[in-house]
Amino acid sequence: METNNEPKILMEEIESKLNSINSLEELNNIRSEYLGKKGKITLLSSKMKDMNIEEKKEFGKNINKLKNVLENNLEKLRIVLEEKEILQKQEEERIDVTLPSTKIQRGSSHPINQIIEEIENLFISMGYDVEEGPEVESDLYNFEMLNLPKGHPARDMQDTFYINEETVLRSQTSPVQVRTMLKNKEKTPIRIICPGKVYRRDDDDATHSHEFHQIEGLVVDENISMSHLKGTLEVMAKSLFGDNKEIRFRPSYFPFTEPSFEVDLTCFKCNGVGCNMCKGTGFIEVLGAGMVHPNVLRGCGYDPKKYTGFAFGVGVERIAMLKYEVSDIRDFYTNDVRFLEQFNVTKKGGVTDESK
Repeated sequence: METNNEPKILMEEIESKLNSINSLEELNNIRSEYLGKKGKITLLSSKMKDMNIEEKKEFGKNINKLKNVLENNLEKLRIVLEEKEILQKQEEERIDVTLPSTKIQRGSSHPINQIIEEIENLFISMGYDVEEGPEVESDLYNFEMLNLPKGHPARDMQDTFYINEETVLRSQTSPVQVRTMLKNKEKTPIRIICPGKVYRRDDDDATHSHEFHQIEGLVVDENISMSHLKGTLEVMAKSLFGDNKEIRFRPSYFPFTEPSFEVDLTCFKCNGVGCNMCKGTGFIEVLGAGMVHPNVLRGCGYDPKKYTGFAFGVGVERIAMLKYEVSDIRDFYTNDVRFLEQFNVTKKGGVTDESK
């Protein structure tokens, strides 16, 4: 009958260990030690095979009682220990809201976006609208309606990405101008700028990229003349680069304007005296412009005898490189934080010094 005392002895052993448990891990170890497949209670139960019927009844009763008591005690302990862990975790993760906040380094808009926003704000203040269009464009809008019919030699100037014979990645934002004129059925005056990405097959280097940003402007109304174009570009140049900058027009050729001009700006390095940067001319080329070609007006439903207009296009990266004295266009796209944080601006404008 000595065996019948073993459940009682085991219970005393278990109670002693339960009193010393301080974590869920220790509790799980106790559960495994006594209730597992190879646990002490399981091993004790295996002794029943050598007992007679009366001994088995008494012994089995004690074993079941032992199991029930152990499981109940383990469950009560589990609830207590889980609540203890939750309270401990809450205490460790408690936040003192009276402490000073951690200084987080603020980001800023990209220098290219800054230039776009600056030009947009300038022209909006002059009564212009901002128009956008698709980057995947039809040949019709990208070329044909801009006085560049199929087979026109000037198409080669664009180095265009063709998706198929009738679809391209736009090589300029001029299609937006065409779309705007076509939807302007009332023939009211048009004053718009068209910012956006454009694509040309080009070898990427310090001054060229196959993907870049462009802003084009268009004005169509009665009695629009070259003086309006020159005055508008002077305002833009002085706003972007300072009141001491002057512009000059040089005759050029663009299929969608006539006459057409390359527009130069006073050299940033020598202020017009002449240096190696401007090749002794005192001026640097910044954009193209001209009076809207009569064929373009006519194709969009405007009578060239009644309406005239001017258009211009400027590469945003070109402006950014000149304005910020950046020598490599690729710097704008390498995502080097050391480079980009130079252009961190406050809401009032101007470069901030985060170290102050």
